[in-house]
Amino acid sequence: MCTEVIKTRYQASESLLRDQEKLFADKSFNSKNTTSITNYPSSTIIKTTNIHSLPYKRPSIIESFRHIIHYKGIKGLFTGLVPNLVGVAPSRAIYFFAYGNTKSFLVDSMKRETPLIHVTSAAAAGIAMSTCTNPLWFIKTRLQLDLQCVDTRTIDLIRKVYREDGIRGFYKGISASYVGVSETIVHFVIYEQLKAQIQLIQTNLAYSLDDSGMFNFVSYLGAASCSKLCASTLCYPHEVIRTRLREEGTKYKTFMQTFKTILKEESYGALYRGLLTHLIRQIPNTAIMMATYEIVVAFLSDTSPQSVTLTEVSTLTPKRVLIKSVDNEVNATIESEM
Repeated sequence: MCTEVIKTRYQASESLLRDQEKLFADKSFNSKNTTSITNYPSSTIIKTTNIHSLPYKRPSIIESFRHIIHYKGIKGLFTGLVPNLVGVAPSRAIYFFAYGNTKSFLVDSMKRETPLIHVTSAAAAGIAMSTCTNPLWFIKTRLQLDLQCVDTRTIDLIRKVYREDGIRGFYKGISASYVGVSETIVHFVIYEQLKAQIQLIQTNLAYSLDDSGMFNFVSYLGAASCSKLCASTLCYPHEVIRTRLREEGTKYKTFMQTFKTILKEESYGALYRGLLTHLIRQIPNTAIMMATYEIVVAFLSDTSPQSVTLTEVSTLTPKRVLIKSVDNEVNATIESEM
């Protein structure tokens, strides 16, 4: 959660960060001014009253961390924790439900598993998840970008957004989330290909495909980490654009307008601000989640009798393998090399 707060602040626009710095500086100055303003050096007064006229340097990740600790304390690193906790389980459930059922339906219809099926299933799952859970992530981001010096309660922010913009206000940034489905597509296409190759190696080494042991867990962990690294790095700009769209009262209105504004006023590098903290958070999270999911599915498949059907899988390599459908998600298990 700490890296998410820092990443969101680092993605924010310079105007928002400048206003926030001024607000916090004014508060700090006024809280100390208990007697007379003449007790303070003129340099201090200039710093707090004319901060907009001074050259602005965007804070680094470390400086963002220090800023949060200084002005909001340790609890500032956990801003937005409530909507995050509320949204994690439903978003994962919606995603895996949509992905598994879409993939199962397409494989049953086509009698083969191809990268196109992975792309379609991932797109359907990403769109379903984004549509259902965007209000939660909007609230989380707005809390993390809050300009107020005092902590804003989640319920107060919800009431404010609804009063000003109605239900539509909770779907700001949804266009960037839909574009972000491309990250999910890239991730799952690469992951499915790596998983097929891992299962082929397991077959050649005479490992059980339904084994829930350490070899399978580590293999899936590596596949998920590699695929998520490639997908996140390639598709990261939508994260920055989505954060800008969710800022309160800014000039960012649509996805393309925000994209062009960032390129015009800043640079291409601005589209990758916060990437390091994003990778630190997302790669371990995704790797553990995917590996655990595969092991649990393999364990349940091993303990539950299932009817076996053969399905052809086309990989990106010249090789083709046959897999057997052992559950509703059609989690691939390799039968033999063609």
